[in-house]
Amino acid sequence: MSKEEIKAIADLVTANIIGCTKEVLTSDEAARYMGISKSHLYKLTMRQEIPHFKPTGKVVYFNRTEVEQWLQSNRVATVNEAQAQAEAYCKKGGAQ
Repeated sequence: MSKEEIKAIADLVTANIIGCTKEVLTSDEAARYMGISKSHLYKLTMRQEIPHFKPTGKVVYFNRTEVEQWLQSNRVATVNEAQAQAEAYCKKGGAQ
C-alpha cells in the first residue's frame, strides 16, 4: 500500500470517529453522518424540517443526538405490526 492510500484510509477512519463522538456537527459532517448529500441537507434546513442551529446567522450546526432522533422519527410499522393493530381495532368494534 502506498503512503497516499494509507493516509486516505486514516483520514476516513478519523472522520468516522469524529462523526460518532462529536456532539455538534458541521453541515459536511451531518450530511456524511446521515448518508445524504449536502444539497439535500440544505433543503431540509431551509424548509426547517430538521433541527439545527445558526449561532452567527450563517453557519449551520447540528446536534448529533437531535439528528439521530430526527432520523428515527416517523417509524413505519412492519406488516405484522399493522395487522396486529388492525385486528385490535376490529376486536374493539372500531369499524362500526
